[in-house]
Amino acid sequence: MDLQKNKVYRCQITDYTADGTGFAKIEGRAVFVPRTAVGDQCDVRIVKVTKNVAFGRVEKIIVPSAQRTAPACPVADKCGGCCYQHITYEEELRAKEKKVRDALTRIGGQDGAKLLGITGAPTTEHYRNKAQYPVGRNKEGSIVTGFYRPRSHDIVPVEKCLIQSETADKIAAVVREWMTEFSVMPYDYEKKRGTIRHIYVRVGEKSGESQLTLISATKKMPKLDVLVERLRAAAPSLTGILLNHNQRDDNVILGNRTDVLWGEPMLEDRLCGHTFLLSPEAFYQVNHAQAERLYACAVDYAGLTGEETVLDLYCGAGTITLALAEHAKTAIGVEIVPEAIENAKRNALRNGMENTEFFCADAGQAAQRLAKRGIDVLVVDPPRKGLDATARDAILKMQPPKVVYVSCDPATLARDVAELCGAGYTLEKAQAFDLFPRTFHVETVVLLSKLKVDHHIEIELKMDELDLTAAESKATYDEIKAYVLNKYGLKVSQLYIAQIKRKCGIIERKNYNVSKKEDAKVPQCPPEKEAAIMDALKHFQMI
Repeated sequence: MDLQKNKVYRCQITDYTADGTGFAKIEGRAVFVPRTAVGDQCDVRIVKVTKNVAFGRVEKIIVPSAQRTAPACPVADKCGGCCYQHITYEEELRAKEKKVRDALTRIGGQDGAKLLGITGAPTTEHYRNKAQYPVGRNKEGSIVTGFYRPRSHDIVPVEKCLIQSETADKIAAVVREWMTEFSVMPYDYEKKRGTIRHIYVRVGEKSGESQLTLISATKKMPKLDVLVERLRAAAPSLTGILLNHNQRDDNVILGNRTDVLWGEPMLEDRLCGHTFLLSPEAFYQVNHAQAERLYACAVDYAGLTGEETVLDLYCGAGTITLALAEHAKTAIGVEIVPEAIENAKRNALRNGMENTEFFCADAGQAAQRLAKRGIDVLVVDPPRKGLDATARDAILKMQPPKVVYVSCDPATLARDVAELCGAGYTLEKAQAFDLFPRTFHVETVVLLSKLKVDHHIEIELKMDELDLTAAESKATYDEIKAYVLNKYGLKVSQLYIAQIKRKCGIIERKNYNVSKKEDAKVPQCPPEKEAAIMDALKHFQMI
């Protein structure tokens, strides 16, 4: 029977989705219920029904889960920033570890036991070193800052956020007061008019410094000198007050030009024993304590002896690159953001890391160009969308013995792991890290190694197969089979592969797989499988 919209059903929450929403089965239909905990028995009102799933909201908790707790945040049920304020931190870690393991098994096709566990954060409050507050007006017309409601551009006013730094909240309050007093309009995304779009604050966990970047849609504003004076008085930790110009029509936060209103253009902080200068554009992990643990794991997985050449794609300001350089012969960093690369070069000089090189380029294109350098270990820390096709192809062409993948999205990580493992790599181990307590985000480090066929694959070796041409030696039949199955979903036989090899002039022997019967009919490779095998031969550089 189909679920009825607006009708209330009693159910039990049995799991969480990837974004932290509670999951239940009601009359055989999957139902998603926000702000619930596994074990909750509750009455749920159905608010939307689609062909396959339904969405509901809690009307009443009948029996609360043992993992449920009272949210410390007063707007936890409205704000789109945190989704786990209502459960214990132990339950949150369990959910995140399961999320990573499920992705690796269901999407990646890997053994879930390879995930060794999750490393929890030492604190769940005021851990973020970066805040980007949207600015708007409430129903009464007052200027507010806060965070967007889920799937909305409506701002939930938040003056004191439990996961942001207290310094950031204090700076945002000063800007709000200045805007109100001098009639500085917040930017209206629907009407495409106004001035202040975002208030962007960064703090240095170890340095104690802070930096404000005011993001504006207009170049002129009244009484900026007054704002600077008030900010310096309210937040003595400020070392720079910047103005970023953004006149775009989309939701991208930073524009292309940044001017210094007062102080220094970059923030200084220390991470993993190194000092870093950070521009507003440079990527820097938001949780300092957990970032050090995350990077230590990445360096450990790299297994460096001091003789390796290491390539770090998506290097940001060079944080991982410098950590790797301490243990490698050469560490090369690649990043597409020019300001971040300039930061990385300066950071290497400041820390005396002479065995580093940095290039501003697209990750995939740079990897292709650097393939001839003989990369021993490849480290990647891509954005949430994961590796693009160019980067994956470059990695497979480069064939580094080890790939250390640092990911902020389990689903795209699992997709890329499946792709790499289907082309000859194997997942050795993985470790999850909670850098974002109270949100659904989670980081993971995995180690992939180039598959050693004689250690991992059992094959029946015939004597006539020992006479290999140079092309044949590049990939085994099992590797070609795995590649075709992973990319095209087709199963191909050894006979079909041999036929296509022969067509390409790779096999010249006449006695391979020939039946002793004179009138034996040999099945011929179908066109779609021939095309897939040809692609595999090109992929392994055999033709």
